[in-house]
Amino acid sequence: MTAEEVKSEEEQQQAMPMEGEDLTPKKDGGLLKVIMKEGTGNETPMTGDKVSVHYVGTLLDGTKFDSSRDRDEHFTFDLGKGQVIKAWDLGVATMKIGEVCQLICSPEYAYGAAGSPPKIPPNSTLVFEVELFQFKGEDLSDKEDGGIIRRILTKGEGYTKPNEGATVEVSLEGEWQGKVFDRRELTFEVGDGVDLGIPKGIEKALQSMEKGEESIIKLSPSYGFDSTGSYQFNIPPGAELCYKVKLISFEKAKESWEMNTEEKLEQGPIVKEKGTQYFKEGKYKQAALQYKKIVSWLDHESGLSEQDEQKARALQLAAHLNLAMCFIKIQEHAQALENCSKALELDSCNEKALFRRSEALFALKEFEEARNGFQKVVQLYPDNKAAKTQITACQRFLREQYEKDKRLYANMFSKFAEHDTKKEAAEKGKDEKPENGQTEEGSMELEQNP
Repeated sequence: MTAEEVKSEEEQQQAMPMEGEDLTPKKDGGLLKVIMKEGTGNETPMTGDKVSVHYVGTLLDGTKFDSSRDRDEHFTFDLGKGQVIKAWDLGVATMKIGEVCQLICSPEYAYGAAGSPPKIPPNSTLVFEVELFQFKGEDLSDKEDGGIIRRILTKGEGYTKPNEGATVEVSLEGEWQGKVFDRRELTFEVGDGVDLGIPKGIEKALQSMEKGEESIIKLSPSYGFDSTGSYQFNIPPGAELCYKVKLISFEKAKESWEMNTEEKLEQGPIVKEKGTQYFKEGKYKQAALQYKKIVSWLDHESGLSEQDEQKARALQLAAHLNLAMCFIKIQEHAQALENCSKALELDSCNEKALFRRSEALFALKEFEEARNGFQKVVQLYPDNKAAKTQITACQRFLREQYEKDKRLYANMFSKFAEHDTKKEAAEKGKDEKPENGQTEEGSMELEQNP
């Protein structure tokens, strides 16, 4: 930094008195806050919240370098995620809805020694006028439908997070309508929580948490106990839940790329058996998660010995067949169709794959293709009585569809014919009108005149 720049910075600092509440962790005066307008309520944003603000940024001499108000558009960012300068993550976290404040930010909490040319010179202290309009928790649901909302009370440490199959140690407290219904500390594998009365939304949220993190997790019914409720905790169907969860520690499950072929072939049957147990208990989604592991482990294995290749193909085939059955049970027939196709790539005449593929097609109302599939099953496996029954069902639905279409088209042609008849009558009426544009009534009036 040149002597001129140092002098300019000193002059700027002298131009504005440095006073306000020190928000820095070390109380080094690097971020000062002055409230210009009090906000409402007592709640302030938490780490991970999506916040919406208006701001005007100026240098110490009053030069404006940026303004969301000039653009007439709120600025939105995720708090505490490093998406903005350090001063903002610290300052906005102390604000209430409707509050307007001034944040005076030293270079260490703004753009540092480099500045942000051309508008912000090196080593600049910046002044922001900020107004907070809204904040809401982080949406962790796959479809961002608001089903899993997280608000971080205490930020965790490190960057790694649990994955599917990870062993987690957690403390949790579940509330419904302001009453605690579940309070405990436990260790389990992510994916097995349903056996312990832990909603799937909590397991999903855990995979976004860091070690030591404590968060409030709000769940919509579909991510909680759904339409069945919980007999264990006396929670009715369709209940919205709120949990306080702390991830005490965790050990990640090995990812596919971390496992060698021997480990995958060794773990495959164990995971398959686990999935089968879930299936027998009617926990089809949990079963599907186990079978998916096998597919992900073995899908891209190559260079195997003949013996290992046979083992891998047998495991993959079983996984795809079982996945298809799981998806049929939970009525996700398009997905079942996809897994049957994968199974048939491994064994083109597999009886179960052909039958389940036709079942999925039948459910999707593709009756002709389903019938052809069942006929192929009977052709290859004449003793398959279920396929014969399904052929009859397909033919019945095809006949019903034919009769329905027949009535539809007959009605359609009838309307067309009626329309044509009316059109012809209208055309004929035009041809029979009197000449000279006279109406029939006018003609009679002429005849009555003397």
